[in-house]
Amino acid sequence: MLGYVTLGTNDLARAAKFYDAMAAEMGVGRMMEGEQFIAWGVPGGGGIGLTKPFDGKPATVGNGVMAALAAKDRAQVDRLYELAIGLGAQCEGPPGERMPGFYAAYFRDPDGNKLNAFTTT
Repeated sequence: MLGYVTLGTNDLARAAKFYDAMAAEMGVGRMMEGEQFIAWGVPGGGGIGLTKPFDGKPATVGNGVMAALAAKDRAQVDRLYELAIGLGAQCEGPPGERMPGFYAAYFRDPDGNKLNAFTTT
C-alpha cells in the first residue's frame, strides 16, 4: 500500500552510513539523493528516505511512528538487528516471534526513528 516512507534526520552524513549498511544487507542501494535527502530502495518498488526537514527546524521523532523493513527470512531479521545495534541503534525489542508467523526485531536509528525488521515466513 505504501510507496515509501521518509524519516527526518539532523545529521544526513551519519544517518547515511547507517542506512547504506542496512540497505546493503537487504540487497538494495541508494536510488535518489540530493543535498538535503537520500532515498534507498528500487525505483517503483518502494523504499525509505531520509531528509533534513524542509522547514529548517530540527528533525524530531514521531510518537507512535515506525517504519517496517520487510526481510526475506528470520536469519535476515537477525542480521539486520545485529547490524543496526552495531551501527549505534538502540534496542526496542530483540528478534523473536511476536505472534504465530510474525517474526520481528525493533530498534531506533541514530536519530531515534523507530524501525523494525520483520518476516512472515
